[in-house]
Amino acid sequence: MHEAVARMLAKYEPKSVDDTVRALREIIQEVALLGLWRAKFFEHAAFYGGTALRILYGLDRFSEDLDFSLLEPNSNFNLARYTASLEEELLAFGFNVRVEMVNKTVESAVQSAFLKANTRNELLVIEAGEELTGRVAAGQTLKVKIEVDTDPPTGFTTQTRYLLQPIPFAVRSYTLPDLFAGKMHALLFRRWKNRVKGRDWYDFVWYAANHPQLNISHLEQRMRQTGHWTSEQRLLSSDLFDLLFKTIEQLDVKQAKNDVDPFVKDKNMLAIWSHEFFHDVAGRIQTV
Repeated sequence: MHEAVARMLAKYEPKSVDDTVRALREIIQEVALLGLWRAKFFEHAAFYGGTALRILYGLDRFSEDLDFSLLEPNSNFNLARYTASLEEELLAFGFNVRVEMVNKTVESAVQSAFLKANTRNELLVIEAGEELTGRVAAGQTLKVKIEVDTDPPTGFTTQTRYLLQPIPFAVRSYTLPDLFAGKMHALLFRRWKNRVKGRDWYDFVWYAANHPQLNISHLEQRMRQTGHWTSEQRLLSSDLFDLLFKTIEQLDVKQAKNDVDPFVKDKNMLAIWSHEFFHDVAGRIQTV
């Protein structure tokens, strides 16, 4: 095992196959970020979403995808330019991961790719042991999705965050109030195959507890872009809270718990979830 990978693995205490695969996924995510930094990707884009929140800001749940936004709209951007850099970086740390671009079936401003690897092989790279690797199907594939929004809404700011493993490097990220605005937009308007995405609600609670400031101007721009705010008037805090309280009332709490459960180590964190709980959490948001 590569020495740097061993240091990264040391912060995990996996107790099952699922725990070990999650640790492997996060290590691959962080090495991929290093590869993007070396390729100067962050001169053009910023990291956002749940994985950014976990890796850069300490969110206590697992996240699967790497989400990015260009700093300004660019219809000529091509994510495929970075696939070779990603594969080379991961191989340098012992991971045999290939990058596959996703061919869009509908017109979209989002470009996507998958990091794909044989789960059992990569578990051997981190020396997971025969007892664990033997319980993984031979053909099981580990996937990390990469998405880049090439037509981002306006009104966000970024900052540089530093990671020290596998080596020190820099990542450009949305600031926390803008990250919260993006999460609020997803919570209010994301329709995920008619299912509730409980991960959005878990992150909502995390923001309220740790960083309750929300950039309402950026939220407004996101809503205008998706057609959820068409008024000539500015989006006010009262408008946001009206929408949020209505969404809470319509929430299927049980379904939300079931969705996020696999991504949370401490299941007791979900025991208190209810409509009343989320109403109280909503009252702690501070619009800026």
